[in-house]
Amino acid sequence: MQEVIIATKNAGKAREFERMFKPLGYQVKTLLDYPDFQDVEETGSTFEENAILKAEAVSKAFGRMVIADDSGLIIDALGGKPGIYSARYAGEEKNDQKNMNKVLDELESIPDDKRQARFYCALAIAAPGKRTETVAGTCEGRILREKRGTYGFGYDPIFYSEEKGKAMAELKPEEKSEISHRAKALQKLEELLPSFLAGAENS
Repeated sequence: MQEVIIATKNAGKAREFERMFKPLGYQVKTLLDYPDFQDVEETGSTFEENAILKAEAVSKAFGRMVIADDSGLIIDALGGKPGIYSARYAGEEKNDQKNMNKVLDELESIPDDKRQARFYCALAIAAPGKRTETVAGTCEGRILREKRGTYGFGYDPIFYSEEKGKAMAELKPEEKSEISHRAKALQKLEELLPSFLAGAENS
């Protein structure tokens, strides 16, 4: 059976990809299966650049098809911040509570009708001899003034989905997957897969 590596140490993300790849005869692995592999330095200036960096580095190291994602929160009133720095917005230790508190503090004086934001997910797929491709998905909403809900992770408790009328952290996983940025990017990736797998090799 062929392997596809998801360039993440998040087992939950891997399950999302298994549904897509199992019918195609691929076994899904993550970087948890390769604990000695060093993290790829994310030096890109966009979500797409960071996803490509990760996908190509892992693909080169293992000679396998690899999918990497880079995602985060974009807030209009903060000029697009936290953006690609979403995971470490309040410091290098990746603390969700501190990240949310920093955003709430920075938006304290911003009125409700100026708190528009979106989650953004870029996915890159790389394989030996093929041109790397990217897709992206977004989820529109606004930033609340306080945390709500117990589901999800990251900025979900302060992100309000107009479509669902709830904070993302108030949505059950199956509800969130109907509208999430990652779900939309995955849908585009699924549409891209046949042409990618059949695509001509790089010259």
